[in-house]
Amino acid sequence: MPRQDKPAHVRQRGSRSYAKPPLTLDALLRRLKDRGLDIPDEDRAIRYLRHIGYYRLSPYLIPFRMGESDNVRTDTSFDDVLRLYSFDRALRLVVTDALERVEVAVRAALTDHMSTTYNDSHWYVDPSHFKSSTAHDQLLTVIRATVERQLQGRAEPARRSGLIHRSALEHYLITYGEPELPPSWLMMETLTLGQLTRIYRDLKQDADRSAIARPVGLHAPVLASWLQSYVRVRNICAHHGRLWNVGLGVYPTIPRSRNIAWPRQSLDSRAAKRLYPLLASLQTILNTVAPHSRWAHRLHALLAPHPPMYRRGMGIPENWSRDPFWTQHLTSP
Repeated sequence: MPRQDKPAHVRQRGSRSYAKPPLTLDALLRRLKDRGLDIPDEDRAIRYLRHIGYYRLSPYLIPFRMGESDNVRTDTSFDDVLRLYSFDRALRLVVTDALERVEVAVRAALTDHMSTTYNDSHWYVDPSHFKSSTAHDQLLTVIRATVERQLQGRAEPARRSGLIHRSALEHYLITYGEPELPPSWLMMETLTLGQLTRIYRDLKQDADRSAIARPVGLHAPVLASWLQSYVRVRNICAHHGRLWNVGLGVYPTIPRSRNIAWPRQSLDSRAAKRLYPLLASLQTILNTVAPHSRWAHRLHALLAPHPPMYRRGMGIPENWSRDPFWTQHLTSP
């Protein structure tokens, strides 16, 4: 049998063996102290290490380091690191709020357009709407698995004291025998954002993708790009990961059309690979789908009390809030 080479994009595994022993909380605390972190209340620090975890907290030490060393600046305290960790947690909540609105709007736009344009509540079952037959087969496999899990689970109550109702999927499955799979508007609610993004990008007709992007104020290539970056950020937020200064790997396209709102301040190459363009993209869509949202106020309120280091880690330029893109929201009551 001929040798099968690995695809070019697959990186080689390292050659070393991992042999580091696990460390107790006391040992991890000593490591922090040895690296110069000021810890006046060790019992309190141990409590945070126990409930947060050293390896979740330790990346927040990075901006306090001295050069390439693991040692931190002499004026750095445990509370400095903890404040940055807490800021990142609050940032994830703010970003998740905007992502929810955007995701719901895209789901609605996709199912409304495809269902009504083709007059077919089960349009997604038809492979002619998709570019990849393999991806379409995988989609149907996922949906069938969801249906099967629902049927194998315990029956949901119809009503209890007038407060609990069956889910829409449960109602469909115990009411209708045909078609096998639920209608589009119900199916969409069972998908992850990643699956939703793959459906959108795999639609065969450019006209369909453009029509779906229009209700959220975008052009099709821009929406496709932004959705990919939202999947990455949504996964970070869902797993409580570090968002503040993480390298996303997938970044939203900067729109060139003047019909798409965007900050006027130019970004250097480093800032373009940080979180700021994604924050701007969320506000751009909110301009259309939630024009009275105070999300920009919430973002500003989160950022304003903190030192410039916090904003630099996100690629946010100086005087960002004075850009007309943001001031139109921040000056509104």
